[in-house]
Amino acid sequence: MQGSKRERVGMLSALAVGEFRAMWLAELLSSGGDQLARVALSVLVYQRTNSAALTGLTYALTFVPQLAGGILLSWPADRYPRREVMIAADIVRAALVAGMAVPGTPLWLLCVLVAVTTFTNAPFKAAQGALLPDVLRSERLFTAGMNLRSMCSQFVQLLAFSLGGFLVSAIDPNLALGLNAGTFVASAVILAVAVTRRPPPSAPGTRPASLGSTWQVARQTWRDPRQRALVGVMWLATFYVVPEALAAPYAASLGTGAVAVGLLMAADPIGSIIGSVTLRWLPPKTGVRLIGVFGIVAGLPLVLCVLHPGLVTSMILFGIGGVLATWYHVQGSAQFTLGLPEAQRGQGAGLLSTGLQTGQGLGALAAGLVADQIGAADTIALAGGLGVITAVPLAALWARARAGRAELPEKT
Repeated sequence: MQGSKRERVGMLSALAVGEFRAMWLAELLSSGGDQLARVALSVLVYQRTNSAALTGLTYALTFVPQLAGGILLSWPADRYPRREVMIAADIVRAALVAGMAVPGTPLWLLCVLVAVTTFTNAPFKAAQGALLPDVLRSERLFTAGMNLRSMCSQFVQLLAFSLGGFLVSAIDPNLALGLNAGTFVASAVILAVAVTRRPPPSAPGTRPASLGSTWQVARQTWRDPRQRALVGVMWLATFYVVPEALAAPYAASLGTGAVAVGLLMAADPIGSIIGSVTLRWLPPKTGVRLIGVFGIVAGLPLVLCVLHPGLVTSMILFGIGGVLATWYHVQGSAQFTLGLPEAQRGQGAGLLSTGLQTGQGLGALAAGLVADQIGAADTIALAGGLGVITAVPLAALWARARAGRAELPEKT
């Protein structure tokens, strides 16, 4: 009973840690700027080219290069002080986005800057993911912090979907990009002032982290059934991002307008926020045990789109999917990060994060191609079904790995 009480105040307990509060605020600022920049880039490119294809390509460039970044640029988080890696990444991203904000920047250069900015997200995410367990030093507090980050990320996304278009039209796309550059500067300042500098991670008898060691971490992760199962479950987002990606054609198939697009895109973030709030009532051991099961059932609401439901029913289905996806994502990412050796945590967390983002980008791209052939509703149902089919063996692998390996000890 006492354990449940601790869980109910978990997110507030995480915010009580000063360093986490600073990292949380820095992330909130930069992620809000990123969402605004995505809307601004879409508007800017479409205004200049009147091409949906080029607009879609530019949007995809805000996701896809993270795969290369995760492979090539995660290792500094395990070789240099992690706070300094985050600050350096913020400064570089601020300069790149400032270049995008210059009026009249050639389209080819704009695309290059977008891709390089996305590429350089990797060292920041890797260092952030590796530093958080040092800041939140117990497993329950770390999971609570991950839950809070997930909820706030979805809330920022919800605001961006609801207000982003209005803001960009009101203040000009170039100015919106300039604001995004400013959020990276603010993030760097907050980290420099409020987060303690720690020495680089090290493990006796091992070489310093490098590009080659990232491949080694990837191989070790793949060989560990527990970590392999968690990575697989996290990457189910490749399928479950499809409703968001197809909101516009799905709304058109329902005979509704632009307002419905925003409502459909908001349904999953609203579900995710509800999932973050309700997760604290789930006993920790039960939640960890059911990570694979949640991965399966998260796809079932999407399968029901094969019935071509109306707007309200579709929103409810997408919202339920968001709740279930949050339940597996928060706990799965926490278990994965805590299961990494400290000296490899940055590279492992970076690979997980960048693979997740890249999978979402590729999933959205594939969904658009398929929807042109079979329609948006059937594509969403197909994606849900593929997610369920993929999740079944991953859930079985997770159950077997847990049965053969002791639970992670609670840190103090």
